[in-house]
Amino acid sequence: MHVLDTSKARLTRDGIRLYEVSEFGGMRTAGRLAAEILDRIAEHVTVGQTTAELDRLITQWVDEAGVVSATIGYKGYQHASCISVNHVVCHGIPSEKALKSGDIINIDVTVIVEGWFGDTSRMYVAGGEPSRKAERLIQVTHDALMRSIDVAKPGNTFGDIGHAIQSFVEAERMSVVRDFCGHGLGLVFHAPPNVLHYGRAGTGPVLEEGMIFTIEPMVNLGRPETKILKDDWTAVTRDKSLSAQFEHSIGITADGAEIFTQSPAGKFHPTY
Repeated sequence: MHVLDTSKARLTRDGIRLYEVSEFGGMRTAGRLAAEILDRIAEHVTVGQTTAELDRLITQWVDEAGVVSATIGYKGYQHASCISVNHVVCHGIPSEKALKSGDIINIDVTVIVEGWFGDTSRMYVAGGEPSRKAERLIQVTHDALMRSIDVAKPGNTFGDIGHAIQSFVEAERMSVVRDFCGHGLGLVFHAPPNVLHYGRAGTGPVLEEGMIFTIEPMVNLGRPETKILKDDWTAVTRDKSLSAQFEHSIGITADGAEIFTQSPAGKFHPTY
């Protein structure tokens, strides 16, 4: 059992933990496993498949790896993944509803490996042929994430990250969800800071070497507003427009950012 010692943790003035870069190895291992699970699930995202079966496979693979799912038991949640289809923004609960051709799906997985949390999500398309609008939404969301990682380096701010996403997405006539954000990560699931996917350049805490956090923009074809369904988990677009999301866990290095959740099989983008 991994016992956490937080007594010597280094914190910034904003309460953000700074890890030693030598500790990044734990995040590499956890992030790679989460990414490998999402690589493996790709061939199972097919027309007629249920999201409950996808979650069952993910649960099985987590168990076989001898690690723990961070989401099973988290605030009462009972699944090893969140699976969000079409106009579901995030936190979709796996169900027996079958996927249809052209459905776009976000699958979000977090595993705990020797105390380290690997958290990532990406998009899939049932049947492999999204509509033109859905394909463009997926591309813009993916590119927004990667643009934000490009500016994640010491001396820049969290406002720079949000601005990189918002300015790009809105120039493409889409909207950024405001109701959910990225978060600090590492030896805990959620910690400071809140990583907003919108904002003004040059504002917010300054990025420092050793920070670990997720960036996970949610982008809507329509308006940005969301609502939570009666299950208290599922978030959907209020106008029922399509939504997409990509998420990486990253660590700030001396000159940029290391992505811990790169796809080993090169499958992070569903149509590449």
